[in-house]
Amino acid sequence: MPTDDVMVDIRGVHKSFGPLAVLRGVDLQVAAGSVTAVLGPSGSGKSTLLRAVNHLEKLDRGFVAVDGELIGYRYQGGRLRERPEREVLRQRTGIGFVFQDFNLFPHLTVLENLVEAPVGVLRRPRATARARARELLDRVGLSDKADAYPRRLSGGQQQRVAIARALALEPKVLLLDEPTSALDPELVGEVLDVIRDLADSGTTMIVVTHEIGFAREVADTVVFMDGGVVVEQGPPDQVLDNPRQERTRAFLAKVR
Repeated sequence: MPTDDVMVDIRGVHKSFGPLAVLRGVDLQVAAGSVTAVLGPSGSGKSTLLRAVNHLEKLDRGFVAVDGELIGYRYQGGRLRERPEREVLRQRTGIGFVFQDFNLFPHLTVLENLVEAPVGVLRRPRATARARARELLDRVGLSDKADAYPRRLSGGQQQRVAIARALALEPKVLLLDEPTSALDPELVGEVLDVIRDLADSGTTMIVVTHEIGFAREVADTVVFMDGGVVVEQGPPDQVLDNPRQERTRAFLAKVR
């Protein structure tokens, strides 16, 4: 893969919590405009890997670069040194993150949830941010919910608002951590439809998911993780239908 086509470059990433090694040398490159689906059992390191991409988790070793810029660190005197917090916060504006449990501000309306960061972080004029927020709500099918509060929405609607809020900062890459895991089964489809639309529009995404059918349909690359390492990666038809590794085969046999 040409280097100038790589939007997210993860190299040799290690992360431990006390004696527990959660990531043990992860390497992964994500092409601009592509969708990468990350599968694996609980405790395999999937969510920690996502949080490492935008420096919500500090690395023990290795590095992450987004669009050619080291995230959370910079070279100084020939060594990697941690960036000041204000620089990390700036970097995070280019890395959208959608959590399992929505994380909306309950005291703000849907529209205000989308306007808060562009105005407060990017210093966008409020009128501009509100106009963009309405465009995004229309895109996720919630233009009629602009003045509602999150508690008045279904789980699927809240997750669609969370996706729109992440997009309001116009990120270079969108990270989604099991975006349907907290939803009732009948609400899963409406969220996956929004993600499909984003994929069709060329949004670079890394999606941690347990939805095998979705990964097969939408992903350009499927990554299977276990034990803090990437066990296997490749096109969906190869990883899901003809996995090379026994650990991948055993996992898929249990979740199909």
